[in-house]
Amino acid sequence: MTNEEAIALARNALTHWGGGRVERLIANRENAVFEVQMSGTRAALRLHRAGYQTDGAIRSELVWTDYLAQSGFPCPRPIPTQEGTLMGEPAFGPRASVVSWIDAPPIGAMERTNPQPVSEQCETYHALGKMLARLHEISDDWDLPPDFERFSWSIDALTGATPLWGPFWNNPALTGPESALLQEARSAARSALLAKSWNTGLIHADVLQENVLGTAGHLHLIDFDDGGIGLRLYDLGTAMVQHFDLPHGHDLGAALCDGYGGGHGDLALFTMLRGLASCGWIIPRVPHDDPRQRAYGERALKLARAYLG
Repeated sequence: MTNEEAIALARNALTHWGGGRVERLIANRENAVFEVQMSGTRAALRLHRAGYQTDGAIRSELVWTDYLAQSGFPCPRPIPTQEGTLMGEPAFGPRASVVSWIDAPPIGAMERTNPQPVSEQCETYHALGKMLARLHEISDDWDLPPDFERFSWSIDALTGATPLWGPFWNNPALTGPESALLQEARSAARSALLAKSWNTGLIHADVLQENVLGTAGHLHLIDFDDGGIGLRLYDLGTAMVQHFDLPHGHDLGAALCDGYGGGHGDLALFTMLRGLASCGWIIPRVPHDDPRQRAYGERALKLARAYLG
């Protein structure tokens, strides 16, 4: 939908929360996200992209993050509608939800180099590792509702014949040999995953730098739209996929794992798994001749070559 259409839909959706004012459109990608004012309260409204998550999955995400916020985890807390539900269901347009506003900048911008000194970046990623460990611990203490419905980030979802985000080896920007290389990487990763047991549970699954707000002293995690039950170290891989080829990427990864309390030996595997998944994610989202198809493909190829040695 266009930005103008999204703004009109957001204004309509706000009636479920008693009305308010749309201040600005923050993003119009997977979902449309807005800064809004409701009775003097600053909040974030999200219009959920139709077809990506079911109603049950959206409610499950909101119930989960509500529990996390109540438990003291630094994430946005859902704000109920006037009817007392966590999700608004407008008569027309996509499902909507509103969460508390976090007034802090992201630790990095999408596809941009972080200008901070390396020591400060490492401090931030050490704190991020600690925060992810806390996320996993708090989630383990929660009794999942019987109707809980979220993505599965299992071994099959990442390396099976039909991965969750699609067959990444079919990215249209890949050559035949490049597609074969990604299939080789998938096979090697699958063997490695099946060779041992892994800690599994609820994960965020999209720990990109634009979804981490604040500073090392006080970080917040936003956008749980891709969250689900899966391999815990996948959260560390998603946190590193934007930085794997930086000169100080190894230092960031070490700091992340130190903060988390483990994962050093498996970080390359899970970073590659995220790179492969993203190579499939982009396929249906932009035209086949869009340069982003090649950009995601090249990143997956670099990670696969590094992993395969």
